[in-house]
Amino acid sequence: MSVTVEERKAANKALIEEVLKAYPEKMAKRRAKHLGTFDDGKPDCGVKSNIKSLPGVMTIRGCAYAGSKGVVWGPIKDMIHISHGPVGCGQYSWGARRNYYIGTTGIDTFVTMQFTSDFQEKDIVFGGDKKLDKIIDEIQELFPLNKGISIQSECPIGLIGDDIEAVSKKKSVQYEGHTILPVRCEGFRGVSQSLGHHLANDAIRDWIFDKADPDKRPEFVSTPYDVAIIGDYNIGGDAWSSRILLEEIGLRVIAQWSGDGSIAELENTPKAKLNLLHCYRSMNYISRHMEEKYRIPWVEYNFFGPSMIEKSLREIASHFDDTIKANAERVIAKYRPLVDAVNTKFRARLQDKTVMLFVGGMRPCHVISAYEDLGMNVVCTGYQFGHNDDYQRTTHYVNDGTLIYDDVTGYDFETFVEQIQPDLVGSGIKEKYLFQKMGVPFRQMHSWDYSGPYHGCDGYAIFARDMDMAISSPVWGLAKAPWKATP
Repeated sequence: MSVTVEERKAANKALIEEVLKAYPEKMAKRRAKHLGTFDDGKPDCGVKSNIKSLPGVMTIRGCAYAGSKGVVWGPIKDMIHISHGPVGCGQYSWGARRNYYIGTTGIDTFVTMQFTSDFQEKDIVFGGDKKLDKIIDEIQELFPLNKGISIQSECPIGLIGDDIEAVSKKKSVQYEGHTILPVRCEGFRGVSQSLGHHLANDAIRDWIFDKADPDKRPEFVSTPYDVAIIGDYNIGGDAWSSRILLEEIGLRVIAQWSGDGSIAELENTPKAKLNLLHCYRSMNYISRHMEEKYRIPWVEYNFFGPSMIEKSLREIASHFDDTIKANAERVIAKYRPLVDAVNTKFRARLQDKTVMLFVGGMRPCHVISAYEDLGMNVVCTGYQFGHNDDYQRTTHYVNDGTLIYDDVTGYDFETFVEQIQPDLVGSGIKEKYLFQKMGVPFRQMHSWDYSGPYHGCDGYAIFARDMDMAISSPVWGLAKAPWKATP
C-alpha cells in the first residue's frame, strides 16, 4: 500500500516523539533539535549539528585524534605517523580503514604499521619530550626510506603540555630536508572527529605548503590538465577507480590524498589547475585555503552510481577545453552498456527496497543516488559528525519527508530500525552486529564491509552486487534475535 508524503511525515514525527519519551525532560528537549523530517524546498534538513553529544546517550562519534590520524594523515603512505601518548588510541586506530596503497610495507610505505610512544605513568609526570626525541632517532635508523614523520598527539599531550612543536623543529634541523611535523589533535578538542580533520588540514597548510621550497622539485612539469583528488581515502581502491575515469577523459592526476598518497603529492598539489573534492567534510578547509592563496578552483564531485558519475564528469570537464568536454561524453557513452547490464541484473530484485543510512563524511548523501539508480529508496539518513553545510548539501539528494537524524544515539537508532523495518541498514562497524542479530540486512558503509571499490563505474557493479547479496540472502529469514529466542 502506497503512503503519501504527508502520511510519512506524520508517522516520522510520531516516531520521534515516541523516542524522546525515553529521555528526561531536559535531555529530550536537547535531543529533539537533532531529529526531524526534511521538508522539500527548505535550505537545510532542519536539524541541529556539530554540537556536543550528551553524556550517557551512547553516541557513535569519534574524537579529534581519530579525525587526524585515522582519516587525513594516516593514509599518507611514505610517512610514519607517531601516535604520541598511551598505546590504546594508537592500537584502536591501527586497524585502519582498508586504505589501499602501492609500496612495500616497512620499507617505503607504512600505513598498516603502528608507531606509538606508549606513554607510561612516569611520562605523564615528567613529560614525554625526551622520549619523543629518542623515538624519532630510532625511526630514522630503523626506517631510513621514510619521507617524513607526523606526531599525532593524544589527550595527555595537551593536558601535560608537551612541546611537540619544539621537538619537531629540533629534529627537522637535525635531519635536514626531512619533514617532521606536529599535529595538535588531542582527542578532547572539539565535539567530534570533525575538528581533527580541520586540525590536520591546518598542519598540511603550515608544515607542508608554507614550508615548501618552490625550487625543490624543478623536475615537475605542469600541464593544462593537472588535477588533484582530495578527500578520497582509497577504501577498497576507490581512488583508483576514480582515476580510471579522470584519466580517460584526458586529465592528469598529479596528487591524490590521502589514500595511496605521498608527501611529494601533497607538495605537488598547489601546482594543480583544479582540485577535485570528494569528501567535503574532511578536506574543504585546505581546498578553500588553496583557492585563496594559490587561486586554484575546486569542485565537489560524486562518483557513487552512474547518475552522479555522469553529472560529475560533465561538471569537471566544464572547467577545461572542448577536447576534455568531448572526451567526457565519449567516456560516459563507453560505460553506459556496463551500467545498463548492472541495472538489468540487479534492479528487478532491489526495486523499491528501503534503506536507512547513518555514516560519517559525506556518504549519508553521496550514496543515495547510487541506491536510487538501483531503484531503492533511502527513507532515513544522517551524519555522525556533520555540520550545517553538510545538511544543506544533503537537501539535493533526499526526498520530501525523509527522516533525518544527527548524531543519532544507540537507543534512537535501534528504535527507528525496529519501527520502520527497512530492507537494509548501512552504517558503521559499531552498529553492524546489533542489527544483524535483529535479523536486519546490513552493509558496513565505512569500509565497504571488506569489499569495494564502490566509486566509479566498475565500483557501481560491486556496490550493486553487495547490496543484493545482503538483502537477498536467505539467512535473515532464519535469524532470530537472541533476546527473543525461546528459553
